[in-house]
Amino acid sequence: MIKKANIENLEIVSSLAKSLWPDNNLDDLREEFTGILNDKEAAIFLKEDNEEFIGFAQCQLRHDYVEGCDSSPVGYLEGIYIKENRRRQGFAHDLLRACQEWACESDCLEFASDCELDNLDSLAFHLKMGFMEVNRIICFKKEL
Repeated sequence: MIKKANIENLEIVSSLAKSLWPDNNLDDLREEFTGILNDKEAAIFLKEDNEEFIGFAQCQLRHDYVEGCDSSPVGYLEGIYIKENRRRQGFAHDLLRACQEWACESDCLEFASDCELDNLDSLAFHLKMGFMEVNRIICFKKEL
């Protein structure tokens, strides 16, 4: 099941985010996600399977220039994570779809993302999900 997170899910979201970004401080993540969960131009979706939260996706609206995009606002995938032992089962695809639907409901015509140059797993995921590479910082764009 995919659910849109709210402030009651702060600890779950922060814990999953710590797994994605292990160099970040958990208290800093809690503070950051408190703001995100209260922001109408951002959304976090949680994937629950067998009564366990196994992943999340964070998306937001960007009104500034987004690489390769021509419209504004652009839906932007800020982060996506599935617990390692639960990967390759389509769960990240489900989370991405929830973000894209949210972006469409927010009047976006395009959806974008990025990843680090050396993150080949993320690059492969984005390409598999229908994004096209638009620059070599690596940025992605996807028509909605």
